[in-house]
Amino acid sequence: MQQIQLNIIPFTPVVSKGTFSFYGEKQRGFAPIYWGKIMETFPEGREAKHKNYYTDFQAPREGAITKEIKFADAINFSLHYFRHLVFNYFKSIEGAIVFPNYVDDIEVWFKDPLHKNKVYQLYNNFTIKVQFNQVTANGYEFVVAYNGTSKILHKSISEIADFDTTKYNLVNCNGTVYKYEKMPEDLRQNQETLYPILSNALKKEFIIEKEELKKENRFPIYLKHLESFYNAYLNTDAFKAMFKLNKDGFYKVPNNKVFETHPNSNLLEFKGGKTDINPGTGIWRHKPLKAFTEDHVKLFFIYHKDDGEYIKDTLYDYMINGWNRPVKNVEKRVANLQNYINQTLSIDKSKRVVFENTETIFEEVAEQLKSFNDTSSRFVAIYISPISKTEKDHPQHLAYYKIKELLLNKGISSQVLYKEHLNKEDFYYFIPNIYVALLAKIGGIPWRLARVKEDEIIIGVGAFKPQGSSHRFVGSAFCFSNEGVFENFDCFREDETDLLAGSISNAVEKFIEKNQTAKRVIIHFYKEISDKKELQPILKMLDNLGEKDLPVIVVTINKTDSKELLGFDLGSPGRMPRSGRYVKVGYNSYLLFNNTRYAEDSKLFPKDYHFPIKVSITATKEELVEDVEVVRELIDQVYQFSRMYWKSISQQNLPVTTKYPEMVAEIYPHFQEDNLPDFGKSNLWFL
Repeated sequence: MQQIQLNIIPFTPVVSKGTFSFYGEKQRGFAPIYWGKIMETFPEGREAKHKNYYTDFQAPREGAITKEIKFADAINFSLHYFRHLVFNYFKSIEGAIVFPNYVDDIEVWFKDPLHKNKVYQLYNNFTIKVQFNQVTANGYEFVVAYNGTSKILHKSISEIADFDTTKYNLVNCNGTVYKYEKMPEDLRQNQETLYPILSNALKKEFIIEKEELKKENRFPIYLKHLESFYNAYLNTDAFKAMFKLNKDGFYKVPNNKVFETHPNSNLLEFKGGKTDINPGTGIWRHKPLKAFTEDHVKLFFIYHKDDGEYIKDTLYDYMINGWNRPVKNVEKRVANLQNYINQTLSIDKSKRVVFENTETIFEEVAEQLKSFNDTSSRFVAIYISPISKTEKDHPQHLAYYKIKELLLNKGISSQVLYKEHLNKEDFYYFIPNIYVALLAKIGGIPWRLARVKEDEIIIGVGAFKPQGSSHRFVGSAFCFSNEGVFENFDCFREDETDLLAGSISNAVEKFIEKNQTAKRVIIHFYKEISDKKELQPILKMLDNLGEKDLPVIVVTINKTDSKELLGFDLGSPGRMPRSGRYVKVGYNSYLLFNNTRYAEDSKLFPKDYHFPIKVSITATKEELVEDVEVVRELIDQVYQFSRMYWKSISQQNLPVTTKYPEMVAEIYPHFQEDNLPDFGKSNLWFL
C-alpha cells in the first residue's frame, strides 16, 4: 500500500520567544528584523531606506536595543534564529564540517567510517533547511537532504610543494569549507590547516581513478542515509531540548494529499492512431507516427580512411540488413533502418567524405565539403569519429562541433558515433535510439502525445551555464504544439538576453495572430542561473507577456538532483513513488514523480529510477494557480512532454521543453557563428 514520506521533519520550538540585542548597522553574519517588530515608531533621524535592524544572537554590547521577540509574530526572524541554533549545535560535534551554503542553508559533512583510502577521506554530505508553512499546515519544518559524498585530501596544502594553486577550488579549514580564492587572509596564511576538497581536476592531479557512473536505484540508499542522520543527530536529547520534533520523524503525506495525473497521460500515438505507453514497443508494434515525405532522403558517411571496411561490417550492415547477432549468448534482432523507422532512404556513396589524418580531421572534411551544393534531396551525414567525447586534450576534439556547424550551414543534419562502440555487443541497445534520432533529424515524427489538439502554444525557455565554455550562459526558446510536436527554436549567447526575450515575445505574438481563438500561452522555464541581473530581460518579458483576455502561465521546472526535496514510497521495496503522483510542497509548488513505475508491480531496471522534479506555477491570472484542475492539466503537460524525447526510446524525467534547450546549450557555445542558419532553427540536429 502506498505511503509517501518526504524528507521533511515538522517541528515546533521548545520556547516560543526569546530576548535579543539589535543594532542599527548591518554586519557580516548578522540576521535582520523589520524595525516595526522591535519599536513603535520609526526612529527620528534614521534614513527611511534602512528598515531593518540586526543581531548576532550574542550578549548585548554598547548601543544595543534589547527586545523580547515572540517567534509567532516574527516568522522570518525566527527562521534565522533557528538556523543559528542548528548551526551551533552541529559545530559542537567533534569531527563535523559545518558551513552555510550559497542560500544560507546549513551544510553538515561527516566522515564515512566504512570507507578507507590512503589519499583522501570520504565524507557524507547533508543539508538542513529551515522553513515555515510550506508542506504542513501552519508550522515550522526542517528539510533534511542527503547530497552525496565529497573527498578531502589527507595532506594539507603545506605538504604539497610546487603546485599550481589556481587548481584549488574548495578547502576545509578547521571544519569550515571555503572557496580558496575568497578565504579570509588570516586563515589563508595557515597552510597546515587547509585541506583541499577534491574536484575532478584535482583527482587527476593526485591520480585518483575516475569513478564509473553507476546506474542504480538511489531511493533506498538516500533513505538509509537520511534515517541514519536523523537517528544519530536529530532524534537526540540535545537537539530535542531546542526543537520538539514530529513524533513520527519524517513527514508522511496523507493519501488524500497525494494527487495523480490523468490516467492516459502516458499514452503516445504512433502510425494509424495506434497507442502505447512505451516508445520502444510502440515503434516496434505500430511503426513511427509519420515518415518524412517532402523530399528524397539520402545519408552519407564521414570517416577515417582506415575505417571503411570496419564500418561496412558493422554499422552499415546493421542499417541495411538489420542486427542479427547474439547478445550475451542470446540471439537478438533489430530491423534495418528503413523498416524500423518506416522511411524510404538511400546511402549516397558518391557524397562520402574520407579523411586521412586524425590530426587534421576538420580541415580535410571542410575542404571536401566546399563543393557540396546538392539541394535535390534531404541529406543527413553520419560522422564516425575516431575521437571520443572524453578525449578533450586531442587537438581535433572540437572537430565534432565544427563539422556539425559546417553541415548545418549547408542544410545538413548529422549523427555522430564513436568508432570504438560499433563492434561491441551492447551497441545493440543503442541502435533503436540512433534510428529514432535519425528519423527526427530527417524531419519525420517518431510519435506524439495521444491528446486532443488545442489552441495553445508551449514554449520551452532555458538559461544555462555550459561547462567549459567561455560564454557565461546560453538561452534558448523552443516552440511546440500541445501534442508535443516540435515546431522551431532559436538560441542566444550571454549578452543577448534582450534578443531571447524578444524572440519569445515574437513567438507568442505570431501564435496569437494565427490563432484568434487561442486558449492560453504556456511557458516551461528552466534556469541554471541564480543571478537575477543576468536573467532580468527574460523575467521582465515573462511578466509583460499576454493579452488582456489571453492568460500566460509560466511553469518553472527544477531538477531535484540537488536532492533538496525527495519523496519515498515506504510501501514499495524500491522506495520510488508510482509514476504520475505529485504532492504540494509550497503555495504554488509541486513535487512530481515522473518515471515508468506505472503499476505496483512494474518491472524496473536501475536506469528507470528517476528522482522527482519540482514544478512551480505562476500566471497572469492569479486564480489559475489556485484552480486544482488547471494545475492538474499543467502538471499533466510537464509529465507528457517528458515522453517526447526523440533521442532515445527510454523515458526521461525532464520534459523536452527544458531538456532540448539544455542539449543545445552543450553544443552551441562551441560554434563559430553567432546566429544559427534558418535550417538549424527548424531541425532537431542536436539530438
